[in-house]
Amino acid sequence: GYDIPLVADIHFAPAVAMQVADAFDKIRINPGNFYDGRKSFAEDLMYDETSYAAELEKIEETFTPLVEKCKRLNRAMRIGTNHGSLSARTLCFYGDTPKGMVESAMEFADICRKNDFHNFVFSMKASNPLVMVQAYRLLAAEMYEKGWDYPLHLGVTEAGEGEDGRMKSAIGIGALLADGLGDTIRVSLTEDPHLEIAPCKTLRSIADKRYTRGDDAVTPKWKEEFRDWQSYARRESDLPEQKEGDQVDFRGVLHRDGSVFSVISPEMLRNEQGLYDALGCKLVLGLPFKDIATSDSILLTSVPEKEDAAAWQTLKRLQEGNMGVLVKEGDLRANDVPNSVQVSALKDLQAGENPLFGGAQRLAVEITGDESEDDLAKLASISPAPIVAILNPKPEASRVHASRRVFDNIQKIASKLPVVHYFATNGLETKEKMVLELGSDAGALLVDGYGDGAIVGPDWRSEEPPVIEPPEDSQTFSLSYLKSTAFGLLQGSRMRSTKTEFVSCPSCGRTLFDLQETTQAIAERTGHLPGVAIAVMGCIVNGPGEMADADFGYVGGAPGKVDLYVGKEMVRKGIPNAEACDALIELIKEHGRWVEPETKDVNESKEAVSA
Repeated sequence: GYDIPLVADIHFAPAVAMQVADAFDKIRINPGNFYDGRKSFAEDLMYDETSYAAELEKIEETFTPLVEKCKRLNRAMRIGTNHGSLSARTLCFYGDTPKGMVESAMEFADICRKNDFHNFVFSMKASNPLVMVQAYRLLAAEMYEKGWDYPLHLGVTEAGEGEDGRMKSAIGIGALLADGLGDTIRVSLTEDPHLEIAPCKTLRSIADKRYTRGDDAVTPKWKEEFRDWQSYARRESDLPEQKEGDQVDFRGVLHRDGSVFSVISPEMLRNEQGLYDALGCKLVLGLPFKDIATSDSILLTSVPEKEDAAAWQTLKRLQEGNMGVLVKEGDLRANDVPNSVQVSALKDLQAGENPLFGGAQRLAVEITGDESEDDLAKLASISPAPIVAILNPKPEASRVHASRRVFDNIQKIASKLPVVHYFATNGLETKEKMVLELGSDAGALLVDGYGDGAIVGPDWRSEEPPVIEPPEDSQTFSLSYLKSTAFGLLQGSRMRSTKTEFVSCPSCGRTLFDLQETTQAIAERTGHLPGVAIAVMGCIVNGPGEMADADFGYVGGAPGKVDLYVGKEMVRKGIPNAEACDALIELIKEHGRWVEPETKDVNESKEAVSA
């Protein structure tokens, strides 16, 4: 009794597409492999304009019968381009680029229109959210130019599983929905298919709230001048410099690839070992030092009481471990925090000299997005020069709109001031909702290179202090989770890599092994390799074609057998499933990308502390 429409996803086989059109309601074709059917994804074939045009004629000859049949039977079609499976012809002329993705889809759309068939949608999927966003934007611009209005189906392909898969999907899909682009969405997870529905609904709800909230009455009117939506380039910014006489190293306040700040209360400082662990510190003889995924700086909700020796000792040790300590100007007027960074509201600062209070040695500015152009222009002349801006738009403002205005004005004065986004988690009930909100809001800015880091945590002006580990029935999040989520945002935005990047497809009928179980097993053994990308693909369709960003590939080649890839080149074939994970690790070692996982001996750390 079901009447849900069925979609056939066709690769390599025009004849199969013709057959299934008799029964299915919609046919997805991939322009990169519909005609040639190649599985080698060769990039060394050369085309000139004559051979290019000749192949287009053959494509039209092959594709037109399907178009005519879909038109006659009133079937729908999705022209679904994928970043990793562009044809050799497209690669030769455009490279492995978003522009190539758009041109590939347009060739097939032109054939549809030539036959007066308009019941089709576009998709421009990639596992890299930045590539995906750029491709959809270029496609939308091309359609505007032509006067077309075909629907857009949004998705980050092979996003993976768990929080990382949801974060990458939110960054890509959320950024496009924020600009009003997109008609249908799919969150592609390496999980049971029904688990994709909830994040889709949440992303839709986030977009609906944006569309129905009305005009932003908080942010002043402005006209955008500097954002380049057609290509990605991270905005250039200056890192803090060390000065003669500095007692701590202020270069550690920020990280060149993107910074993570954590919100800390005096109560948390009293739990020395628990705090070090939650911040991701490495302990050497009980003293904290930064590791690959340690918070770069902390924001103090308030200053510890003078007699709280334990809290002050923890604070001093964090500073000595190269961690920045940011304190509100109001607190520093009443209390000394030696070698701290004073945070002052931009509206309260004046052009020229401004005092530092309470032992602060550097200045940071807090920007709320509703400042006047004159206030924002002061950033060029404030002294001492701020080392970072904390961008924290008011809740009633549109975060994306207000933040873009701030960056536009900063670019207008040619400022290289680093800007860190503050995302307050107050009022968010679940981890999934928090991740999707964060990815949608901050992702829409980071995909344009607008931002140098993230603060994910409670509002540091809230009366309810943050905690290291909340009670089980609490609707707040642990400090460790908030920190790892901020790092996940930066990695998903292709900024700072702190763990292995996994590209894994969702389960489907073509999958040749238990994808979820295999992905989890591989992640457990190889998840500690920052800068390494591993693709786990169930079959050849989602194999070399869809793992364009991966360094190594683990692809189902036949029932019970796995093929291993380096980039898009197969280097091991037909490995039994039981041996494939070990073989993958050996392959990573052969290419010099393996490091042994560190083991943390808790007892040893405790003994060192007691000593």
